[in-house]
Amino acid sequence: MNPLRIDRLMLTAILLLLLMGLLAGGAARRESVTIDEVAHTAAGVSYLQKLYMRMNEEHPPLAKVIAAVPLVLRGAHVDYSHISWTFSLGIFNQYLGEWVFGHWFLMRWNDPHSTLFWARLPMLLVMLVLGLVIYLCGSRLGDKWGGLLCLTAYVSMPAFLTFGPLVITDVVVTLFWLLTTWYLAEMWLSPRRGRVITFGLVFAGALLSKFSSGLILFVFPAVALSLRLRPVPGQPTEKLQLRLWRRRAWRNILKGTLWAGLFVYLVYLVLSWNQPTDSFSLIPHFPALALLRRLLMPPWGYLRGLFEFAFSAGSRPTYILGHAYPHGVWFYFLVLFLLKSSLSFLLILLLAVAIGVGNKVGGESRTTVSKGWELHWRCLWVSLMIYTAACLISRLDLSIRHFLIPLALVVLLLAPLPRTFESLRRRGSVVGPTGTLLTTALAFIALVTAVRAYPNFMPFLSALSMGRPGYALVNDSNLDWNQSLPDAESFARRHGLTRLLLDEYGFSEPQAYVPEAQIWNCQKPAPGDANQWAVVSANNIADGHNCLWLLKYPRQLLAGGSMYAIQLPAAIPAAGTPDGPPLPADYHYFGGMHFGDEDPTTVFRTCIRDPQNFCLSAISAVNSWVASSPVCARRYFNTKVRHASGGHVLGDLGAFAGDTERHKTAARTYHHCGAVSQLWRRLENCQARLGHVSDDLRVPDF
Repeated sequence: MNPLRIDRLMLTAILLLLLMGLLAGGAARRESVTIDEVAHTAAGVSYLQKLYMRMNEEHPPLAKVIAAVPLVLRGAHVDYSHISWTFSLGIFNQYLGEWVFGHWFLMRWNDPHSTLFWARLPMLLVMLVLGLVIYLCGSRLGDKWGGLLCLTAYVSMPAFLTFGPLVITDVVVTLFWLLTTWYLAEMWLSPRRGRVITFGLVFAGALLSKFSSGLILFVFPAVALSLRLRPVPGQPTEKLQLRLWRRRAWRNILKGTLWAGLFVYLVYLVLSWNQPTDSFSLIPHFPALALLRRLLMPPWGYLRGLFEFAFSAGSRPTYILGHAYPHGVWFYFLVLFLLKSSLSFLLILLLAVAIGVGNKVGGESRTTVSKGWELHWRCLWVSLMIYTAACLISRLDLSIRHFLIPLALVVLLLAPLPRTFESLRRRGSVVGPTGTLLTTALAFIALVTAVRAYPNFMPFLSALSMGRPGYALVNDSNLDWNQSLPDAESFARRHGLTRLLLDEYGFSEPQAYVPEAQIWNCQKPAPGDANQWAVVSANNIADGHNCLWLLKYPRQLLAGGSMYAIQLPAAIPAAGTPDGPPLPADYHYFGGMHFGDEDPTTVFRTCIRDPQNFCLSAISAVNSWVASSPVCARRYFNTKVRHASGGHVLGDLGAFAGDTERHKTAARTYHHCGAVSQLWRRLENCQARLGHVSDDLRVPDF
């Protein structure tokens, strides 16, 4: 190939990455902090400043540490005497405390705008590195034009433009999953020791990014099985050589996995250096006990985080195509893939599939991948099938961000397409030049679509949505993740509002972005709200809350459909009437969870607003109840109450007997968290079964 043409293609690739940086970075610069970023940002800073992995154990540290590096270098302030830090010991305590700690870190102890900017900057760089990796891998699987096509598809993909700059784990794990899969092929090709160590390093990067990356362990045997069933070119054919080839590959994979384990161990050892080793207090004392306990902390910390992840990643309610389900459904990610991908990208993918099927039917194999890279292609395909299968059977269906790994792999599968068209052109087939022209046009349209969607990439829906509003199709971070508060503030300023009712999809205090905001629940309007402007998250129209009644009044779309600004009527209709809010029996709740008729967001906001007096003290009492009530605990601990954490378990609220006055006081405190009625009724049941329930233990009227 002409060197000048190669240079031009590389220059085009650089320009595409710059475009992606401008689009994603510009959008992120305009956005408020999203839900998960609240916990991740502060946790990463605490890891580096304290070498203590107390917060957010349910996610490995790498992405959080990457985001925290510029914050620590700039001297971000953290108050480690604050109760949100001192309280957050133990699984449940830290889960609640991490959100309080994160909010205070961003909104009270530091400037939220500059802090979030510097935290997102390294994540933006990770997103661009992933784009470079996709270009380089695509260029090897096909040719330089194939790499450019893959990069164009990646750069224009709304999902990566949305989540690339955010302080979350999904893009980082996508990068290291892709690299691990790529280097897995090298383990079969007699690599030098340096390649084996590199494989271990990128594998460790995946394991340190997200616990779901453990699925890679299923890719290893799946690739080996596929090579038995369908050998690739260059694979030994003689039986003895083939056996030796396989054994050598497995040795390399084992060595690389051991290197990965060592790297993970060292990272956890450093980041947990100041962490107490009380978990090993049962080990009998001997002279080297302190050293042993310290050396055991890394595997214990990783396994504990893995347990918390597995516990929180169980079945949760989901919402897709306007229907709510009590758990994940197999078609969730397939539907999201169609709705959240641009139509032009889907057409390119359809064209690639059609060409591939046509070649198979015609018995042609020359148009697959470049010679010598067949094994890499096989590893990518197998890992795509493994991860996609895991997504299909998962009962945790929340967002397209959990499907970024398959998206990146699908993008790479486009790499051979330009090479295929060039081969067809040389053979005189009209399909070659026509396909090249069509692919080029569709790739350009994909870029135009991305530019037109700027800066509202999160609520992006393809033409397959058929014009239906987002709230009627998807929810959560597919639509709004609390990133659009600046748009609410702009609306308030344009209309000269000094009070703006805000029903956000989150639980942070919004005043840092919207000073005029007053937290509001669109299911519970007060008579005094009449004729006021309210801004409601699109997620709260039909799923998070039940507020379809608001659509009968004048409204404006904000942030591309992430939020709605609605002018309430001159008189609020009565609940249950056709034009009014729903009755309590028809309320919807954040994440499908609630305490009585209280939304879990109320619990978290209460803790954030006054962590000293409300939920923290109540939960402390709950923990002490479990410890001090052995009779009821034995009888009722098998019953669990899921807290607003979305999966973490709080001990059975009925498992408490003992000091009546202490229970009454703590129950009144817990009323602020919305679960008092359930607590009291279970306490009554518990004591009744023990044969002594008194009148003063009846459920009080608060």
